[in-house]
Amino acid sequence: MFSIAVEETLQKVCQGISERYEIRFLEIGTDEDHVHFLVQSVPDLSITRIVTLIKSITAHHIFKRHPEVKKELWGGNLWTSGYYANTVGSHGIEDVIQQYVQEQGRKYKIIFSQQLSLLDDMV
Repeated sequence: MFSIAVEETLQKVCQGISERYEIRFLEIGTDEDHVHFLVQSVPDLSITRIVTLIKSITAHHIFKRHPEVKKELWGGNLWTSGYYANTVGSHGIEDVIQQYVQEQGRKYKIIFSQQLSLLDDMV
C-alpha cells in the first residue's frame, strides 16, 4: 500500500504538520500495512489531539494526491479507529523506542529520521 510516492507524500505532509502544530516527527517508518511514528510535542497538546491531527491531515492529503490508495483499502479508511500511544521521558527510553521503530518489520523502511532538524535550523 505504501509506495514510494505515498511515502514521500506522507513525509511532506508530516513536515507541514510539524511546522503548523508544534509536533516534531523524530521517526516515521512504514511497513506493508502500517506506520510507526515517534513524535515529540508541547505539553499543551493531548495525545488524542496529536493522533487525531496526524491521522486526519495525512489521510486527507494522501487520498487527495493518491486516489488509488482509497480503492486498495478495505472500507476506504487509511487509519483504523484505534492507536497505541505512550509517553517517554528524555532519559534513555526514547532511544529504545527509536530503535524499536527503526527495526520494526522485515520490509520496514525508515522514511523520515531527524530530518526536521533542518527546519529547526531555518527557524
